[in-house]
Amino acid sequence: MFKVEENRTIYLDDKGNILGEVDYPYISSNVVDVNHTYVDISLRGKGIASLLLTYAFNYFKENNIKVKCSCTYAIKWINNHKEYSNLVIDLVNIS
Repeated sequence: MFKVEENRTIYLDDKGNILGEVDYPYISSNVVDVNHTYVDISLRGKGIASLLLTYAFNYFKENNIKVKCSCTYAIKWINNHKEYSNLVIDLVNIS
């Protein structure tokens, strides 16, 4: 199950354990910084991170929230999901 909280979207199993998350602190009233994506090792490679970001970006779209991406996975993801590019105001390239 996916759930949006104040500064993150999480993926929970049926016992309520967090198995994945996308963190996005607000940097202003309508701008977040997607700065961290995590998926439990048991679920990696199964598309959960992509689903988390899709869920989060749909929330951003519905709530008129703009996005800065400083998470390397989120930057790669947004480059493959151009339908959300109108929400992005900045991509931070961290080497």
